[in-house]
Amino acid sequence: MSSVAPHTLHLDAEALYAILLDGVRRLATPDTALVGVWSGGAWLAERLARDLGLPTPHGVISSALHRDDFSSRGLAVGKDATHLPFEVEGRAILLIDDVLYTGRTTRAVINELFDFGRPASVTLAVLVDRGGRQLPIEPAVSAARITLPPSERVSLDRTPQGRFQFHFETV
Repeated sequence: MSSVAPHTLHLDAEALYAILLDGVRRLATPDTALVGVWSGGAWLAERLARDLGLPTPHGVISSALHRDDFSSRGLAVGKDATHLPFEVEGRAILLIDDVLYTGRTTRAVINELFDFGRPASVTLAVLVDRGGRQLPIEPAVSAARITLPPSERVSLDRTPQGRFQFHFETV
């Protein structure tokens, strides 16, 4: 896959959501708990739980307390605090995120998850895998794989009507 500048890369978030839904449908069982990473992953988990009709409510998890860049980012806990409305101990967890890049956020949320108990398993599903991993973390499902330069960022936005779209920026 070649690198594409953000202004020329078009990702249809709604079409990719349909692919993610299909992949998650294959992974989820009635005992699976969806946990979305704040914020894009939380939006995805909310919609996936509704579309799949899972009996367990979805959870939301924050990476704020376990980030390895805490000293440069600071603590931003509040509306993005972890909320897991189910027992984590022994549960199959399907961790949902919008964009996977270095793997550091995934590592942080897994550490946060284990603060609530020891799950039977943790499986990762992402809307977009942009490569660039710094840790040995791979998703079981990704709707798309893209390559962006390290200076560019992609994130998921949600319109007031609840539709997904991507936002690109140079950092």
